Amino acid sequence: MARRRWPAIAIGALLSLTAAGCTSSAGPAPSKHAPSRHPTSHPAETVTLPADTGTPHSASTGARTVTILGSGDVLIHPQLWQQAHADAKATGRSGYDFGPMYASIAPDVRGAALATCEMETPLAKPEGPFRGWPDFSAPPQVLSALKGVGYDTCTTASNHSLDQGYGGLKRTLDELDGAGLRHTGSARTRHEAETPFLVTAGNGVRIGQLAYSFDFNGIPVPAGKPWLANRIDVPKILAAAKRLKSAGADVVVLSMHWGTEYDHLATQQQKDEARRLLASPDIDLILGDHAHVVQPAQVVHGKWVFYCMGNQISRHADPVAASRQGVMPRVTFTEVAAHRFRVTSAQAIPTWMANSPDLRLIDLPRALASGGLSVAARAEYARAHQQIVRYLDAYGARRAGLVIR
Repeated sequence: MARRRWPAIAIGALLSLTAAGCTSSAGPAPSKHAPSRHPTSHPAETVTLPADTGTPHSASTGARTVTILGSGDVLIHPQLWQQAHADAKATGRSGYDFGPMYASIAPDVRGAALATCEMETPLAKPEGPFRGWPDFSAPPQVLSALKGVGYDTCTTASNHSLDQGYGGLKRTLDELDGAGLRHTGSARTRHEAETPFLVTAGNGVRIGQLAYSFDFNGIPVPAGKPWLANRIDVPKILAAAKRLKSAGADVVVLSMHWGTEYDHLATQQQKDEARRLLASPDIDLILGDHAHVVQPAQVVHGKWVFYCMGNQISRHADPVAASRQGVMPRVTFTEVAAHRFRVTSAQAIPTWMANSPDLRLIDLPRALASGGLSVAARAEYARAHQQIVRYLDAYGARRAGLVIR
């Protein structure tokens, strides 16, 4: 979410690759592994996810498969932490409980080999003080909910990455580490920024992640720390993806914080960058954020780009219905030759942020299939689902094979 005094601006100058490790929501403590089959100047930091995550093999061919789930902005406004406080109080506890807000999507997240979220806002100390727009500093207690429903990693490159300066950025990454959620997109040290980030699924498939933002709301990167947060620069991204593949990644997922807020169509710049990036053999999927509304999905050079997944959880002071909509892509890759993977399934799960009676993130297809909705809620959910389908399909995604649940 941009400050109003800083409109969305052109893609800026370069910053380097950021990376850190990853853990599963239910797995053991992170472990380090030696670099894989390809040499690299910076040994990759890798973590193995538990063997029971995802679908390890294709039922028809026995080939290895891996399913990756993405989701939109985790955008923490005051109304959200007030709801989390009320939910904690309702069970006789103090503090903040974001678990009920996230409960609806747990089956979706836990069904993926790798589930990644987009942490839009810097995190405060657990006791606060907390701040909303324009310079966010959000309750880190949200991480317990993300971990609890099954997320493995979070991206941290957004236009708000530097809202609280280096101290806030470091605190955010420290809090993510403490919650067992690994991250990419910003870094505390040059070494961390330059370390290729790989996670290993239970069947041995290695997934590399990258994350970049178009800008930081005009806040300059601190002198002497050009590696602090990743700014979009296509040649730099291509070089980083190549390093990831050289470090042993079978599949590389790129998160892009880009586009124009509240515009349901991708900008020409987004389209041009997607074409340049997906022309590379080193990038296999693009997951987009920032616009706060759902934008189309499209196949480019035989690979999927989701230009914007919308918001995941949010509650703007002046709610815009379209900003309550989101989508969680589920993309399955299957091994077609040794360490060569292609997409064999692409799905999208529409979500909705319910504002009453409580703030809740809703898995729309699951809710609509249930029998417990009021007439008004069913109509609201059906309308949101239809709109999301229309936005996603604006560039012919369903003809290209996207299944929208």
